[in-house]
Amino acid sequence: MSISQLDAAPILVLGGNGKTGARVVQRLRAMSLDVRACSRSTEPRFDWNDRTTWQAALDGIQRVYVTYQPDLAVPGAVDSVSAFFDQALTSGAKHIVLLSGRGEEEAQAAEQALQASGAQWTILRCSWFMQNFSESFLRDPVLDGALALPASNIKEPFVDAEDIADVAVAALTQAGHTNRLYELTGPRALSFAEAAECMARATQREIRFESVPPDAFRAGLLEAGVPAPEVSLIMYLFTTVLDGRNAQPMNGVRDALQREPRTFEDYVARCVADGVWTP
Repeated sequence: MSISQLDAAPILVLGGNGKTGARVVQRLRAMSLDVRACSRSTEPRFDWNDRTTWQAALDGIQRVYVTYQPDLAVPGAVDSVSAFFDQALTSGAKHIVLLSGRGEEEAQAAEQALQASGAQWTILRCSWFMQNFSESFLRDPVLDGALALPASNIKEPFVDAEDIADVAVAALTQAGHTNRLYELTGPRALSFAEAAECMARATQREIRFESVPPDAFRAGLLEAGVPAPEVSLIMYLFTTVLDGRNAQPMNGVRDALQREPRTFEDYVARCVADGVWTP
């Protein structure tokens, strides 16, 4: 019997408008489950920087999908999620599923806080999202045909947000995922140059990759109007995490779902079919 059959309480999804949160919400609602998707723009409102908003989101909740905005690597994130875990348990939550990051010391500190909280937990430790090329700061460069990034030939096993959502929903609704840590990646690692080549073939457009100095990349982001805190996070990901520490693909998707993860080619084909990169 699934968890959803045993417990009809609403499922709280934090970051319900985000890359993974929106997909989790969509899947849970397709299963006719009661979902409370919360963010700064919803009712009830949830704001990580305003703890007075937390309780209304937690009332009556027993299962939670936690994504921290903007990222667990930012200062103060571990303190915030630790306080949230404590408040969630006090409010009656039983099972917390945390979206975490591979190779990020701060994210692993948040994982440890969850594991020590007394909750039943599932941790989804993820690499770079494929959707960064289509739903985030890399979409415009792909449309422009030039990926000028502070990256070398280091490879990254980009993970599909669809796979992350599938694992999150399984953890929230099925037995067998309690107190499990899944490292979620794609099936193979690609360099940014190889990713650009794949997108170029599929779109039949020129999409070049160029390695640029970090300072020039930072200046370009700021000139484009990207907020300074987001710029700092992007630079952290490129200059600290993207150093080869995450190059090895992992078996998390297979362990959680008993199937292979989606490939980068699968993702690109969907984007082309949806016209995401049509100029």
